[in-house]
Amino acid sequence: MEILHRIGVTSSPEEVYAALSTVDGLASWWTKDTDGDSDVGGVLRFRFVPGGFDMKVLEAKPSQRVLWEVVDGPEEWLGTKVSFDLKQEDEYTIVLFRHEGWREPVEFMYHCSTKWATFLMSLKRVVETGKGEPAPDDVQISNWH
Repeated sequence: MEILHRIGVTSSPEEVYAALSTVDGLASWWTKDTDGDSDVGGVLRFRFVPGGFDMKVLEAKPSQRVLWEVVDGPEEWLGTKVSFDLKQEDEYTIVLFRHEGWREPVEFMYHCSTKWATFLMSLKRVVETGKGEPAPDDVQISNWH
């Protein structure tokens, strides 16, 4: 089971990669409460109102790919992997997002799919305009946030 999304961003792969591979970049579109080590082998910590996630950085290929493994967080996320693959198409940087390794399509997976989509739009906004909508300023869709 996996969540898949695709967005096009009118910024360079380098700019998108910076938003995906640095603590400040991640805090600008996903959650303001982000810290940790963004180097390969490091662990990034993302905190939200209902809890959070720790991601081990498995790959960080400049302007091409970021891959994390969830090492702490909700049971449904443990051991799953989150990747962002980047490629240039005309004036767009295409972001292919994947959250893979879910054991089953539980209701929380449906929620996370929607939230990933809203955060990917926040990523698009931050690299195109300089202003994202990271948590806690993100779109609230249910009592899970």
